[in-house]
Amino acid sequence: MKKLICLALSLALVLSLAACGAKSSKNKLIVGFDAEFPPFGFIDANGKYDGFDLAMAQEVCKRLGWEYEAVAIDWDSKDAELKSGNINCIWNGFTYTGRENDYTWSEPYVDNSIVLVVKADSGINAKADLAGKSVMAQAGSSAVDALDADETGFAASLKEVVQLPDYNLGFMELDQGTVDALAVDLGVAMAQINQKAGAYRILDEAVSTEQYAIGFLKGNTELRDKVNEQLLAMAKDGTMLKIAEQYVDEGVVIDSLCLLK
Repeated sequence: MKKLICLALSLALVLSLAACGAKSSKNKLIVGFDAEFPPFGFIDANGKYDGFDLAMAQEVCKRLGWEYEAVAIDWDSKDAELKSGNINCIWNGFTYTGRENDYTWSEPYVDNSIVLVVKADSGINAKADLAGKSVMAQAGSSAVDALDADETGFAASLKEVVQLPDYNLGFMELDQGTVDALAVDLGVAMAQINQKAGAYRILDEAVSTEQYAIGFLKGNTELRDKVNEQLLAMAKDGTMLKIAEQYVDEGVVIDSLCLLK
């Protein structure tokens, strides 16, 4: 009898610990984001999480009366984070194009381009000038997907595609001459250009074009619908524009906000 009681108590303890370890997502938006992906998500001068997408998420939670939490994740591990329940959405310059069937999506809200950034004094003026050279892209990013899917011969002409965990490292490598260019989202490129005037240039020819949306676990239409309703309302009542205007200096391109068109 004592053994049965001990077994029951042990089982109860395990279940209790499991419940405590899992994050409750009821009436709570747990946003997975890359903390080194300005202007959409970054760490500000005070050490706090900030960014256009995070500000949008906070506004959604305010309107719904929900709790908000931002969780900085390794971008290459985003799927595992979502499936485990550690986050319940991915909202951070997250590319919808080409991943339409992998997640349950909000309406796309940003038109984005994957552009090529070079040092201003590099002498590289076109994609053709990168033949035999090294290009960096973030691991697990749509830039890698775009280069993998390239059928123009550009990717095949490169010496290598260097995959790093984040673009801060990529720009350091570019400064040091370890790589010759970065394949990067337009907003991220503009953030760096604004911070270091005259240091970089964007080549005229983009690698690809795409759209951003909010990604939810496939099948989670209930959460998607509630968030999407507020996203559309924010676009309609001018709130999205007001938030975007606060992040122009960080790299947000107002004309890219497709929900405002």
